[in-house]
Amino acid sequence: MPTPHRPLVPVLLSLALCAATGCGADSADPTTHAAPESAVTVHNCGRDVVVAEPPQRAVSLNQGSTEILLSLGLADRMVGTATWTDPVAEGLEQANAGVPRLADNAPSFERVLDAEPDFVSASFVSTLGEGGVATRDDFERLGVATYLSPADCAKSSFDRGDGSRAEPLTMQDVYGEVRDLARIFGVQERGEELVADLSSRVDAATRDVDASGTTVLFWFANSEAPYLAGCCGAPGIITEAVGAENAFDDTHDEWPQVNWETIADRDPDVLVLGDLTRDSQTAESGAAKIDFLKSTPVTRHMDAVENDRFILVSGAAMNPSIRTVEGIEQVAAGLRELGLAGPRRS
Repeated sequence: MPTPHRPLVPVLLSLALCAATGCGADSADPTTHAAPESAVTVHNCGRDVVVAEPPQRAVSLNQGSTEILLSLGLADRMVGTATWTDPVAEGLEQANAGVPRLADNAPSFERVLDAEPDFVSASFVSTLGEGGVATRDDFERLGVATYLSPADCAKSSFDRGDGSRAEPLTMQDVYGEVRDLARIFGVQERGEELVADLSSRVDAATRDVDASGTTVLFWFANSEAPYLAGCCGAPGIITEAVGAENAFDDTHDEWPQVNWETIADRDPDVLVLGDLTRDSQTAESGAAKIDFLKSTPVTRHMDAVENDRFILVSGAAMNPSIRTVEGIEQVAAGLRELGLAGPRRS
């Protein structure tokens, strides 16, 4: 049976009214109250996330965050998810089936509040920030704790599209997010088990893979102005793991939009294509991307296109998340099949 809970929407709306009309500083600003001794505090993206007790009604606003919570065995404490690019990760189907999907893309702030959350997490500033579902302050003014993926906060600039990174992302950043969420929910042992499993999978996938001298290009979506991977996001983790070279490692932008003439001029050995199932931009699926590449004059004579050197990965694997491990596995296996990844030299 569901855990009995006090209806939160009236409370949240009352708090919102107090914030707007000034019912008193203490009621409008939850930070003025001292946290109980049993509270857990996690430092996250420049602010402290304080939870008096493990959340019981969580909403995750991005697929990456959702899959971490599901992998930690927290489906029974989730009341909503949103913003999906792909089917849920293999093995999480049953757990995910019991969690309401508030929207395939970004839900409204009101829709999230209707779920009566006591905790909201997200993978991207674009979702939990200005111009997204709502800001962290919007939720926290209503007494709802929030958590944002440190992998996105680590970007040095959001002036261009999805932002840029001064330093390369690593799997340790992803593991840190797993540990943070496990601590917030009081399941630290599960968090360590998940990190150990992910690390073991990376070791197994890359043990005998050396793709030195092979250039790869990661295309996420959009055929008019394609989003390609720069040096230092999740695709950077993947290329580093298999020993390959990113054709666009000279840009620190997360997902620069590059014209096809420039892409054809670089003529990478392998094209890693996002196989998305959402319907948001052009050329979302892997099949649609291949059709475009083979039928467009500027791309159809690229070496990788003429020789069918394509590797399909989920969109989720191209984002910083536990699915990045899946991307490492898929790219490593694809390079082996193409004969472009010999044994790693000792």
